[in-house]
Amino acid sequence: MKIGIDKIGFYAPHLYLDMTKLAHSRNVDPDKFTIGIGQEKMAVPPITQDAVTLAANAASEILDEADKEAIDFVIFGTETGVDSSKSAAVYVHELLGLNPYARAIEVKQACYGATAGIQMAIGHIAMNPDSKVLVLGSDISRYGIATPGEATQGAGAVALLISADPQVMALEDQSVYFTSDIMDFWRPVYSDKAFADGKLSNEQYIAFFSEIWNRYKEKSGLGLNDFEGIAFHLPYTKMGKKALKPVIDEADNDVQERLKENYQISTEYNRVVGNIYTGSLYLSLLSLLELKSDLKAGSRIGMFSYGSGAVGEFFTGILQDGFREHLRAAQHRNMFASRKEVTVPEYEAIFEETLPTDGSTVKLDTNNDPADICLAGISDDKRQYVNKVK
Repeated sequence: MKIGIDKIGFYAPHLYLDMTKLAHSRNVDPDKFTIGIGQEKMAVPPITQDAVTLAANAASEILDEADKEAIDFVIFGTETGVDSSKSAAVYVHELLGLNPYARAIEVKQACYGATAGIQMAIGHIAMNPDSKVLVLGSDISRYGIATPGEATQGAGAVALLISADPQVMALEDQSVYFTSDIMDFWRPVYSDKAFADGKLSNEQYIAFFSEIWNRYKEKSGLGLNDFEGIAFHLPYTKMGKKALKPVIDEADNDVQERLKENYQISTEYNRVVGNIYTGSLYLSLLSLLELKSDLKAGSRIGMFSYGSGAVGEFFTGILQDGFREHLRAAQHRNMFASRKEVTVPEYEAIFEETLPTDGSTVKLDTNNDPADICLAGISDDKRQYVNKVK
């Protein structure tokens, strides 16, 4: 039985910041942002968007009524969840009107959470072939204004519908995963901003990929020549290139060029969104699938997932016949085209606008947010969500 990705949805906030203008504001050479780390724009979430609403908006674009009835498991990968007890998946389950006879949980391991969710979904469907699992990767990355990590912020969500007989990609059985206790990135429960040892994180990302890739080759008997492309977790778009560089010589010359070209294509969406943590790998995958016009069914795509702290995994999928018919490239082009640019002062004001932490009641104006699903406020310490089309 084939199990894999049946549909993929994506959502980013309607606001963005130009990285060249941010560089000028910070007295930094723009090439450091646009070339050095490979970022052009940063998605900026208004206060009416959080991890829950981003995920719900991403999922709502792909689910039909049959999907909503068949989904009996919602797995929400995030490191910017909104509650230390109640899972973000429960909120999304209600906002989307899913089958009530379902499990709904939240999974956390930095940027690896959605990958863990996919692997859990595969096991669930193997035992329940008629069911579908909604896996969500949704985050808002925050490091602070004028901090070293500011240029690698972002916001967005990817929704993946996992099922038997998938329409987009069948996931293969062979995968390799690795864990090591590393303090390269963390966010204590008392902070709404992340902390990072950037140099260590870069080193460990590359080391993890090398370790896992070598183990994968031994386990599977496959090599780079067997891949049409490899999608990477992208905290910034040059990161995957750094990991691929030490091993690229293992491939034939024509394969090297193909992998490099397809890697660049896989970064295009991430370049204009920024770091979305748990969704970053799958945004990279989506970019490759939607923008590489000559991808063929039967192609093998590798995926490297890395979550600081740290857990990594390499796994693979085979594109299915007619996969392109089940993508939403035109809708995503329209979403990007309709976004509104904000100035650096406007971005800073949005960044500093936060929800109360003292139990105060607040009502938010959702009229300026074009998203169907928004955060409308807080009352009695409870978040109030609204689905404008439900």
